[in-house]
Amino acid sequence: MKNLKKLVIAYSGGLDTSYCAVSLSKAGYEVHAVSVNTGGFSKNDIQTIEKNAYKMGVSTYKNIEAVTTFYQKVVKYLIYGNVLKNNTYPLSVSAERIVQAIEIIEYAKSINAQYIAHGSTGAGNDQVRFDMIFQTLAPGIEIVTPIRDQKLTRQEEISYLKSNGIDLDWEKAKYSINKGLWGTSVGGDETLTSDLALPESAYPSQLESDAPQTVTLTFTKGEFTALNGVENAAEVNIQQLNEVASKYAIGRDIHVGDTIVGIKGRVGFEAAAALIIVKAHHLLEKHTLTKWQLQHKDYLSNFYGMHLHEGQYLDPVMRDMEAFLTSSQNSVSGEVEVVLKPYHFSINGIKSPHDLMNAKFGSYGEVNTGWTAEEAKGFIKINGNQNKIHQQVNSEL
Repeated sequence: MKNLKKLVIAYSGGLDTSYCAVSLSKAGYEVHAVSVNTGGFSKNDIQTIEKNAYKMGVSTYKNIEAVTTFYQKVVKYLIYGNVLKNNTYPLSVSAERIVQAIEIIEYAKSINAQYIAHGSTGAGNDQVRFDMIFQTLAPGIEIVTPIRDQKLTRQEEISYLKSNGIDLDWEKAKYSINKGLWGTSVGGDETLTSDLALPESAYPSQLESDAPQTVTLTFTKGEFTALNGVENAAEVNIQQLNEVASKYAIGRDIHVGDTIVGIKGRVGFEAAAALIIVKAHHLLEKHTLTKWQLQHKDYLSNFYGMHLHEGQYLDPVMRDMEAFLTSSQNSVSGEVEVVLKPYHFSINGIKSPHDLMNAKFGSYGEVNTGWTAEEAKGFIKINGNQNKIHQQVNSEL
């Protein structure tokens, strides 16, 4: 074993990473398989992945629990920023990949691996995210990508595995499901088109509840600290909310966007908790932040989400934006009441000690208590000065 080349593989247990594990072990590498749980694996899933990994000839298998890390490093800021890519997608999968890549490369460094591998093809976003993280954090570790380099088809991979005595059920499911803390992506033949919708059956959660249900989300400085008055870690609250809301088949949509490699992509997703939390948090911000905070947060959050999607997580500008987002949450505390209904939800309102709608300063369109009529007239006159001057100077245009 001392003469073998030590290699860590980002291992999911699917066809691509299984091919990599078998072929690389036969090519003389000492293969160490690592999976990172960012909310998508149950204990049974992990046990199955581990069992199959050893069938592929790996030397060791390790699962890294990273749900809390995923929340602290990424999800927290997606909530602070109300990030929805193209006003639709909560970055469910792309956000996960960043944390998975960081955890895997840190493990590779800890065991002094000379090589690191992943099963990405040359046509998607994940190859960029993995490679950028790997080469930035460990430029001395060589990246190995058999599927991308050999341009393998699915059938070629299956044939190779069967020829090596690995004959698991490789039949491709009609729909590709990728589940995590911040949502589940759904891919199928329909998402390869521009006009077809995913059928009801494609989504992992089906409608189970019909009667409307009211839930209360408590935020403390922007963090989701309690569900229905019960305090818990934010990542636990997210999981519990998702369990309740998914029974209403909430949070389904199809995202269309630009991939890192320059082509348009289309993917279905189900993210009940993510969409409810983002919308509830945003409403609370509308009540507790100034208009200039809201305006500047809006474009900075858009930049943050785009850079994250593009694999730029390690650029220091991300820490700068995280500092701004964190600072903006100082007064974002309170309760938001949400009503869950079949296929959708509505928000009743908020309660917060920092609510800027405080009636003692006046009620919009009703009565003012903080200024006189004469003061209002003077303000309006001065506020309109530039428009008035422009019109008079440019009257002939």
